[in-house]
Amino acid sequence: MRIPYAYLKQQTWLYRRNYPRDLQPMLGQALKQSLKTGDARTAKQRAAEVNATFEEIVAKARQGIVIERPEPIKVAAPVFTPSNPIIGRKTVRELASDYLRRRSDQLRPGGFKSVRFSIGLIVSLYGSRQIGSLSQEDGRKFASLVSQLSPHVGKSFRNRSSGLEQLVAKSGAGKITAQTQKRIISQVSHFLDWAYHDGHSPQLDFSAVRINQKGRVASYAVPSDDEVTLMLDAAHPVIGRALLFCLLTGMRSGEATGLLREDLVWKGNLGWFAQVRPNRVRLLKTDAAERVIPLHGVLADLLPSMPDDRLFPDLTVSVVTKEFAKFRRQLGIERPGLVFHSSRKWFITQCERTGVPEHFTASLVGHQSARSENRLTYGIYSAGISDEQKRTIVDGIRLPC
Repeated sequence: MRIPYAYLKQQTWLYRRNYPRDLQPMLGQALKQSLKTGDARTAKQRAAEVNATFEEIVAKARQGIVIERPEPIKVAAPVFTPSNPIIGRKTVRELASDYLRRRSDQLRPGGFKSVRFSIGLIVSLYGSRQIGSLSQEDGRKFASLVSQLSPHVGKSFRNRSSGLEQLVAKSGAGKITAQTQKRIISQVSHFLDWAYHDGHSPQLDFSAVRINQKGRVASYAVPSDDEVTLMLDAAHPVIGRALLFCLLTGMRSGEATGLLREDLVWKGNLGWFAQVRPNRVRLLKTDAAERVIPLHGVLADLLPSMPDDRLFPDLTVSVVTKEFAKFRRQLGIERPGLVFHSSRKWFITQCERTGVPEHFTASLVGHQSARSENRLTYGIYSAGISDEQKRTIVDGIRLPC
């Protein structure tokens, strides 16, 4: 959260706002004050109160009245003191177990799996150490070892019990991207922040460890018409229909595999629509992901032969991803970046090639509209495109086969 005139320092929000230049000889350069909290929402409320004080000081100063200014408050990080000698005594392994237990209730399975892997790396390296004994040098060593990991070394079933140093020893020539390194360091830093805020350790920030490589987000490849034809003609027995759904709706794999029969709505002459919304099977990635999508005629023809509860009862994101990787290799499609999620990119590309405006496509695929710079204002005043417009766009999508 960004708070005007406030910034976070040593886990505490501080307020600083310069006085008008003509009043600085009388008032000093700026009003500086601790907001005495590490919580962003509380800090925002208190910053608003200090802003009111600032305006009052300025108004009275212009009238020649100088009121007493609050003294700046220095904020110090918790340190080992005789009054609190137990800080930092727990081991990294003990705290990691408590942390993961809490996070398991807060995160979705995919996100928790990622966090569990990152915390497992720090535990394998420093698990027996007391949390208070960790230093920036330990952080640099951890980051150095993480940068030497291969992309797939942690995915092997044989390596599940291996620690960080063992995984590095088993790693090949390829290395994980800077983006992945930063994600692992960030997740470990979140764990250390939690330990600090809950009073288990002094402040230690691994995020200050530098990642030398420049992070780049990997781009998905767009399937060609020949590749789409090849995959649909092969009619994969497990994920074939899910692939067709994602190609013709732009849904994410989790959105498609989580569809229930009750999510389908008949709208008369406009046909069948699918409501992408949170349900008992899955949640959504973002608020913008909640939307209503017309079902292409090809998909509407499949509905009578699909189950009455979950449309894809045996599929999960993990199953879809793994089956697609095998399917692609069987067909001899080895192009880098071509994954199941590429079906979503194919749909967006078809919309673009048929002249659909970007903000229309965004409403269909669950992206935030980029039509205006002030996206929040546009979202408040626009009711979005109509069902008729959505139907026209989807019906304009043509399969190459």
